[in-house]
Amino acid sequence: MSRSGGCTHARRACYSSPVTPSDDRPAANTSHDTLAEARAAIARHTRLVADFPSPGVQFKDLTPVLAESGGFASIITALAHGCPEVDLVGGIDARGFLLGGAVARELGVGVLAVRKKGKLPPPVHTVTYDLEYGSAALEIPAEGLDLTGRRVLLVDDVLATGGTAVAAATLMREAGAHVVRVSVIMELTALAGRATITRGIGSDVEVHALVAD
Repeated sequence: MSRSGGCTHARRACYSSPVTPSDDRPAANTSHDTLAEARAAIARHTRLVADFPSPGVQFKDLTPVLAESGGFASIITALAHGCPEVDLVGGIDARGFLLGGAVARELGVGVLAVRKKGKLPPPVHTVTYDLEYGSAALEIPAEGLDLTGRRVLLVDDVLATGGTAVAAATLMREAGAHVVRVSVIMELTALAGRATITRGIGSDVEVHALVAD
């Protein structure tokens, strides 16, 4: 799966049963309406690209969803909806930057970019995690901000294996913070990301996905 553009689809879908589009107004006040608005925007605006990045794969590009003002607003509202009390949003590199900042504004808290290795000046907290082919690392600053006791919401576009979320939560824990929720647009349930989060972070961490297969 490519994290840079959206989600690929060959053996699995990126979102659940089709949602009848309504309109792209900001989400309503109830949990049902909030989620329905976001799902409708995703179903309406997601660009489907056949045979990318390889033959037989259907790529689901979220770019048009986020570029449409109503769709973006409904997604942000749905990602933030029902969130436990938090002090900080952690946006995971890279699409989590777009979502995390807007969700933080919705919740009235600050945002911290969880960066890929090599993007921040030292000193940093670094956590390395395994990928399907090789490994990667995430970093946050080790100086200049005090995260002790902060309650954190992690935000990303896709929950796949859960390794990235666990790495980000480990960074927060090293800095003295505690992740209470992970919010994503799409969950690929076949990859068991929720189970990975439970094992790696704890069963008390809430996982909130707008759409899933």
